[in-house]
Amino acid sequence: MTRFSELMSGQTLLPLIQADTAEQGVNIAKAMAAAGLGLVEVVLRTDASLAAIKAIKEAVPSLKVGAGTVINAEILQQALDAGSDFIVTPAVSPSLLAALKECPVPVVPGVSNTADILLALEAGFTEQKLFPASLSGGAPFLKAVSTVFQSVSFCPTGGVNAQNKHEYLALDNVIAVGGTWIAPKEWVEQENWQAITDACVEANKA
Repeated sequence: MTRFSELMSGQTLLPLIQADTAEQGVNIAKAMAAAGLGLVEVVLRTDASLAAIKAIKEAVPSLKVGAGTVINAEILQQALDAGSDFIVTPAVSPSLLAALKECPVPVVPGVSNTADILLALEAGFTEQKLFPASLSGGAPFLKAVSTVFQSVSFCPTGGVNAQNKHEYLALDNVIAVGGTWIAPKEWVEQENWQAITDACVEANKA
């Protein structure tokens, strides 16, 4: 199976889209695509999230669109039915990992401590999301576990921003950083799509 890191194709920013309507999601995604990004994640935190995934894939077919905030098998199936190209979870459990192992698309399970990392690794997942990164030890934590879990790489999200993203990306076990700082709620409400594009361009610089 294709790995999440392969889908990223060198992109170091995993931009998160939180949309109140499908149309809003499409506009955010178009702004991100205009920055040269090829992959986005729609967090399943609003009633419009699944519709947004479908609409983005139709409106911007060049984009890989993933679903985030997947917390159980039912939501996983809904995300797959919407056409998600990859799956991201905020946490892990034995039952969720069992469902994720059967997933036909790349999965990035969420971890917050060494027990979670080992649980996900035992399930076969060597690419994981540290969440919430800033409250789970941040870059120092990832540096500390790098020699223990040598086969695992991470995409930290939660508290990652323009000021600290370089601390994470400097680590050998970090493949990308995720966040919403490139599309804050006020820009979306103001329909300031150019600001989102500009922020994504800046954030995806190595």
